[in-house]
Amino acid sequence: MVNRDLIVIGAGAAGLMCAWQAAARGLKVALLERAKRPGRKILMSGGGRCNFTNLEVEARHFLCENPHYVKSALKQYSNWDFIGKVIEHGIAYHERDLGKLFCDDSAKDILDMLLRECEASGVELIGQCQVQTVDKNGRDFLLHSNKGVYRAPQLVVATGGLSIPSMGGGEFGYQIAEQFGLQILPTRAGLVPFTFSDAAGKIFESLAGIAIDVTLSNDRASFSEAVLFTHRGLSGPASLQLSNYWYSGESICMDILPNLDAKAFLLEQKQQHAKTKLRSVLRDLLPKALIKHLESLWWEKEAELALAEFSNQRLEDIAAHLNNWVLKPSGTEGYRTAEVTLGGVDCRQLSSKTMEAETQKGLFFIGEVVDVTGHLGGFNFQWAWSSAYACAQALMPASEFKS
Repeated sequence: MVNRDLIVIGAGAAGLMCAWQAAARGLKVALLERAKRPGRKILMSGGGRCNFTNLEVEARHFLCENPHYVKSALKQYSNWDFIGKVIEHGIAYHERDLGKLFCDDSAKDILDMLLRECEASGVELIGQCQVQTVDKNGRDFLLHSNKGVYRAPQLVVATGGLSIPSMGGGEFGYQIAEQFGLQILPTRAGLVPFTFSDAAGKIFESLAGIAIDVTLSNDRASFSEAVLFTHRGLSGPASLQLSNYWYSGESICMDILPNLDAKAFLLEQKQQHAKTKLRSVLRDLLPKALIKHLESLWWEKEAELALAEFSNQRLEDIAAHLNNWVLKPSGTEGYRTAEVTLGGVDCRQLSSKTMEAETQKGLFFIGEVVDVTGHLGGFNFQWAWSSAYACAQALMPASEFKS
């Protein structure tokens, strides 16, 4: 039996951060990872360059049943704290749109930083360690695994969620929470592309690869970013963002001319270019292939007419579609491609200051396993760093722990 001050399950972003921070405070830490190598999701994030945080991080960038829950952790360890560590390690990075920060070279730079800090702090990282059971014996947690039995008075669950199962996620963290009496809020795929199975789906299939800036919205949220047409539906930042606020059976609205009053524009074009076809006046605004398909949807019988032959009301009707194209997704691509999992361990049962379960002393939940989901743009990584740091500050040597 291996005795430690702390056991962390899951060597992803949150688990590595927590193990490092706890060990740096002098704790003996065992970090158990079921995969052969740690941090696989870090390596594939941001197209291989890891969008590790954002320049502007506020509570409004996160979804949670308790909207105030994230504030304490974000205050304890901010985006600037992590940026400072990145600079300290000499990792070159750059800013993209909307404050997103990416590595110049590779996501491996972030993973290597975490692994170096863990090693320097004395973290014992055990790979290919499959935890089979978690029990409580007096003050201590007992974890039976294929690598032996681990014992500690404090257990941090950083197992991630259900997104991208090929990267090692799963239900184990939720099972531990339920075992110790915590509630799990319903889970679903987040930051995930929309799919379509009707006529719209056929159109999207023929437009695969085209990206345009739009405003995508529903009754709950609105995002002005790019969408990408795919063979199955809609991807791109705006689609991924809105998926967090969408429920099955609902429609979404896409303004494909977000910086233009289409009604005023078309009526003005009719006055100034009366002999021009409608498709022609849109060519400077939208890709040719997209115009062709919009034409087939909304003015196919009038395709060869000059603008002068359209009534003003007809142009207004077409303009309404351009600024408010109503679409009804059949679903999403699900956990297979989802970047995050919505829902999870109910944070109303966790301390917002320490991430500790209110009904089970010594049991902590951090990162994606908790019901906290950030917007696209580095916010989910920042939640991993912040929740892990806040948790680590509350941990203590076994000799000082009192159940």
